Amino acid sequence: MKKNREQGNKGTREQEAGGQLNSGVAPQAAADAAPAHAVIPGNGGPPQLDSAPLAYENSAFLNSADGRPIRIISEYLEPLARFRREQIQDTVVFFGSARFHGREEADHALELLENTGSVQPAPSEEQPAKPVEIATGNASDLQLKRAVAAVEMARYYEDARRLAQLLTQWAKTIPSRKHRFVVTSGGGPGIMEAANRGAWEAGGKTIGMNILLPFEQRPNPYITPSLNFEFHYFFMRKLWFAYLAKALVVFPGGFGTLDEMFEILTLAQTQKVTKKITVLIYGSDYWKKVFNLEVLVDTGAISPKDLDLFQLADTPEQAFDLLRKGLTENYLATERAAVPNAQSKDEKTAPDEDLMAGWNIDDFLGPELAKTRKS
Repeated sequence: MKKNREQGNKGTREQEAGGQLNSGVAPQAAADAAPAHAVIPGNGGPPQLDSAPLAYENSAFLNSADGRPIRIISEYLEPLARFRREQIQDTVVFFGSARFHGREEADHALELLENTGSVQPAPSEEQPAKPVEIATGNASDLQLKRAVAAVEMARYYEDARRLAQLLTQWAKTIPSRKHRFVVTSGGGPGIMEAANRGAWEAGGKTIGMNILLPFEQRPNPYITPSLNFEFHYFFMRKLWFAYLAKALVVFPGGFGTLDEMFEILTLAQTQKVTKKITVLIYGSDYWKKVFNLEVLVDTGAISPKDLDLFQLADTPEQAFDLLRKGLTENYLATERAAVPNAQSKDEKTAPDEDLMAGWNIDDFLGPELAKTRKS
């Protein structure tokens, strides 16, 4: 009886083995077909994979050449979201030299920075001469020239600070649910700091649009923290300077200041900006030494009417009067006229203007990319 049971069990095992062989599935293949949670034996098989990173969290991709379009559109959409959240309707942009510190007190030594946006000082041989160096005859010609210029640049710092105060105090009186004519700068030191500082001292919001540079830098401390921006792409920073601006104030400066000034003037000259923008060039003595636009008129390179694209100013009060006049005539007066139910001039409130109203993703992508998206 026992022998018969052993023979039966043997036959069953042979049938099970035969079933595996007949099915064409080898023992190893059967093991490979096991559920994913099964333990892989130590026989040289692949290790368990970790989850792949989400595409929008993959820093290697985002920082690669393939990720450039995403980085560009991020510098459009992220500032747009913040401007909407902070209720910024429009701006007045200040440009000017970033290389001079302001003079806090009469005996504060003026210092020239190494480069635009840098926190490092220029070499000693390039610094403005100190009084003791001048008295002892140890100052070079360059240092003497810069000593004279430093006094002027310190004055421009204080003038920009005062003008930003006057503008912000006035803008705060404009009846609107959004912030109007917000003082905006490139976010760095020098004239940019002075503009942000004046607006901050007047109790208003103020914007800083810094740019990532290859040397050490930092935003100035007077920028409203929620409106402190840093851009990688110069052209995206320029877009935000130009798009929101209703006025531009150009203080003495260098290459960057000239670049921004002539870019805005070119956009206005070619009517690529349909809005009216008030452009003030501050410090006529400085700018008349830098360029002579009359030569461009005389040679026919520009039209005589192109000189009407900007105005000159030499004091904060004069500049403020010109700004207030231009902003009122071009915007506030027409906005008040558009409010039909107002009982008096004081009750008329400018209609809220949605930032980028009427725009959609196709406007940003352009016709070619938009066509691809729709196909």
